[in-house]
Amino acid sequence: MIPLSTKMRPSKLSEFVGQTHFMFEGSLFYNSIRNKSFDSAIFFGPPGTGKTTLARLIAGELDSNFVEINASTTGTKELKVILENASVRFYGLQKETTVLYVDEVHRWNKLQQDSLLKALEEGIIKFIGSTTENPYFSVNNAIISRVRNIYEFKRLTTEEVTGILKRTIIDTEKGFGGLDVKYDEDALRILADMSSGDCRVALDTLGFIVDNLEEGKQIDKAIVAEAMQQQTTFYDKEEDKYNLLSALQKSVRGSDPHAAIHYLARLIDGGADLNMIGRRLMVMASEDIGMAYPNAISIVTSCIQAAQMIGFPEARINLAHATVLLASCPKSNAANEALEKAMADLKRRKISDVPSHLMDAHYGGASKLGRGLDYKYPHAYGGYVTQQYLPDYIYKEGVKYYEPTSNGSEAAFKKYLEELEKIDERNNKG
Repeated sequence: MIPLSTKMRPSKLSEFVGQTHFMFEGSLFYNSIRNKSFDSAIFFGPPGTGKTTLARLIAGELDSNFVEINASTTGTKELKVILENASVRFYGLQKETTVLYVDEVHRWNKLQQDSLLKALEEGIIKFIGSTTENPYFSVNNAIISRVRNIYEFKRLTTEEVTGILKRTIIDTEKGFGGLDVKYDEDALRILADMSSGDCRVALDTLGFIVDNLEEGKQIDKAIVAEAMQQQTTFYDKEEDKYNLLSALQKSVRGSDPHAAIHYLARLIDGGADLNMIGRRLMVMASEDIGMAYPNAISIVTSCIQAAQMIGFPEARINLAHATVLLASCPKSNAANEALEKAMADLKRRKISDVPSHLMDAHYGGASKLGRGLDYKYPHAYGGYVTQQYLPDYIYKEGVKYYEPTSNGSEAAFKKYLEELEKIDERNNKG
């Protein structure tokens, strides 16, 4: 049986949902497809966000020969045959470029990836590689330098997934339009929310529900919970979700580990997504603890990674570790506040150029332009030397962004920076 997510793939560009940060009517990306000038690219992002779907739509719009392979099942020998056929098409009577889509391209080793280079340089293929891994770490630099762009795909919003589910239920051609499927609005929203932006999961779960729904019954929250094998308490009301996450963070910020654990327990018991909890905890580590205990971000990140590897139910132990640590740490938001002040200044203050002595001087002719002259190398002065780093206007106004607290480890940083300020004051007077 063909999965519902496969059957419901859009057949034309106008039906594609999501990725509106680069894919919208009138965007350069959209126009390049319409104008048939689309070049090679890498699609990077989580599963179920439309990478394969969009690659197929692009190939259809370009009227090109389309070859789709998966790097986990296709080796160098098979790739060589594909590239030879593409070469025949390109140099033969067809004069046609082949669109080669490689799913999970990060699974190829360096030699396999390098096999594409000659065909890319000669224009024999237009390459689209998709990966769930960061391509700057998983794809060879030689490949990256030969593709036009890397497009990051983001998880679909709950509203986008809900819209796709509703469209599927009324679609008479590929969906369930002929079955008169009845559903509760909240149940569909909960299904979309629990899918965590993965449209494939949402659609295939809907297919499973409809195929096994008793006659006369409607899709409700209980059925969604049964299909997802997960409680729906956390998703019952949109505001409840954010209230619990907010209460967790505010309890951590208020150094109350008892309350923090209470709200963590409610999140887990209600069926909250592990990654959602993890993301919030990692934000807290920098936003609320920051320089008061700089190691918090490393420890919390390790706890979240461990939780992801282990999965529920044991993952809750790692989450508890991270939560109690954060709630029990000294607190400082000074680093975050420093950035907020600096960002605000970019909009309201006159910002001058980087001081010439700080400009890059690693090229011929830099000294003639006055670049890098009079720069004092701190290590040559024992680790610190009085010197201007801020742009002129801000420097003359004596602007300070980072105001360290006396909490935890930040007290030591504060003392060190105050000592440097005293050195500057003495030097400036002298």
